[in-house]
Amino acid sequence: MERIGNGLPDPVFIFFWLIGVLIVISVICALAGVEAVHPITGEPVMASSLLSAENLNRLLTQMPATFTHFHPLGYTLVVMLGAGVAERSGMLGSAMRAGVQDAPKAILTPVVVAAGMLGNLAADAAYVVLVPLSGIVFAAAGRHPIAGISAAFAGVSGGFSANLFPGQMDALIFGVTQAGAEILLPDWQANIAGNWYIMAALFVIYLPVIWYLTDRVIEPRLGAWTGGAVAGQEHMSGPLTDLEKSGLRRAGLAALAVVLIWVVLTIGPGTPLVDDNAAPEARFNPLYQSFVAAFFLLFLISGWVYGARTGVISDHRDLVAQMAGSMSDMGYYLVLAFAAAHFVAMFVWSNLGLILAINGAEVLRATQLPGPLLLAGLVLLTGFINLFVGSASAKWALLAPILVPMLMLLDISPEMATAAYRVGDSATNIITPLMVYFPLILIFCQRWKKDFGLGSLMAVMLPYSIWLLVSGVILIMGWVVLDLPLGPGAGVSFSLN
Repeated sequence: MERIGNGLPDPVFIFFWLIGVLIVISVICALAGVEAVHPITGEPVMASSLLSAENLNRLLTQMPATFTHFHPLGYTLVVMLGAGVAERSGMLGSAMRAGVQDAPKAILTPVVVAAGMLGNLAADAAYVVLVPLSGIVFAAAGRHPIAGISAAFAGVSGGFSANLFPGQMDALIFGVTQAGAEILLPDWQANIAGNWYIMAALFVIYLPVIWYLTDRVIEPRLGAWTGGAVAGQEHMSGPLTDLEKSGLRRAGLAALAVVLIWVVLTIGPGTPLVDDNAAPEARFNPLYQSFVAAFFLLFLISGWVYGARTGVISDHRDLVAQMAGSMSDMGYYLVLAFAAAHFVAMFVWSNLGLILAINGAEVLRATQLPGPLLLAGLVLLTGFINLFVGSASAKWALLAPILVPMLMLLDISPEMATAAYRVGDSATNIITPLMVYFPLILIFCQRWKKDFGLGSLMAVMLPYSIWLLVSGVILIMGWVVLDLPLGPGAGVSFSLN
C-alpha cells in the first residue's frame, strides 16, 4: 500500500493527467457516436469531443470563470476566512485544551474521542493541538500515551465526518456535490446541513466504538506505561490561564449572539431566511443556504473576541492580518481547485459524465440491487480509493460527477450519496501513510517510544479503521431502510419529477 501510494503523483497532477485521458476518450466516443437518452427531456445526449471548436473556445475563453465558479471554492474560502481567525487567535486550541485536560480519569477516553470528532470543526488545529495533548494527558493519568494519541487520531481523522454540528467540511463537500447534481439538474441547490442528522448519529455510534477499542483492545496490547508523564511538550500540558479562560467565556457569548441573530432572522418579523412563497419543503432553503455565512461570522467574531481579550489581536489590522494569513494557508487548495474545476467542467462539456450516469444507472437498475447494498458498495469503494488519494475534496471531485447523477437516476438523493461517500472517506484515513498528517502522528508517537515505526502505527490504527467502516456501513444501510431524514430538508429518496 505504501509503495503503490508513494508512486502516485500529487493530486493536482492526477487531475491534469485525467484531463488528458478525458480528452482522448471524448474524441473516441464522439467519433463512435456514443449517446444516451436524457431521462427527463427524452432528448438524445451525444458525446462531445473536447477538441471541437466549441469546447476549445470554452476552455480558452472561460478559464477564469471555470475556476471562480467552482462551487467548493467560494464555500471553502468564505468559511476559512472566519475559521482562520478562530485558529490563529488561539481560541480553538484553548477550547480543546479546556475540554480535555480536566477530564476525570474514568471518562478520559470518551472525552478525548468526543473532543477529536468535535475538533473537526477546527480542521488542522485538531491534529496539531489535540492529538499530542491527548498523549500528554493519558501519560499524566498513568495510562499509555500512545493509546491517547491513537484515540484522538481515531476521533479526529477516523471520525472525520462525524460531528454534532455542520462545519467547513460540509461546505466544501456539498459544493462538490452541487457540481455533480447540476449535471442532471442545473437548478439543484446544495444544503450544507443536508447530512447534519446522520453525521450526528455517526458521532453517537463512533464514540463508544472508539472508546471500547482504545480501552479493551489497543491499550492492553501496548502494555503498562512506565516512562513518565511528559515527553518534550511540557508547554502544552499546563492549565489554561485566567486570561485564556476569560477569553473563552467571551468567545462563547459571542458565538451565542451569532446563533441568536440567525434565530431572529428565521422566526422574526419579515423572516428574511424563510421563503413564505415557496412550497412547504422549500420554505427554509434560504436558511440552509445562509449557513456558509453563519459559520463565517461564528468563527470570525468568536475568534476576534477571544484574541482581543488575550491580547493576540490588538486592533483591526491584526484581525485583517489573521484573515490574510488564513488565505495564505489555502494556497495549495487553490491550485488543487483550479485543476479539479477544469476536470469537472470538461467532464460536463464532453457529456460523458451524464452518459455514464444514465447508462450506469440502467445497469445498476437491471441488477435490481436494493438501495442499501448500492450505498454500502459506495462506502467500501470510497474507503479503498482513500488508501491512495487522501484528499477528501479531490476524491469527491473525481467521483461526484458520475456517482451523484447516477444515484439520482436511481431515486437516491445527492445528500444520501454524499453521506455514504463521507463514511468511506473517513474510515480508512487512519491507516494510509498517504494521509497528510500520518507522518506527523508518527512523530508524536516516537516522542514517547523511539522505536515506534510506520508499521506500528498502521497496526495500532487498523482495528479502529475496520470497526468504523463496519459500523458506518451498518448505519448507512439502516438509514436507507428506515428512510430517515439526513438533515433539515434532506431525505434519502429523490425524484426527478
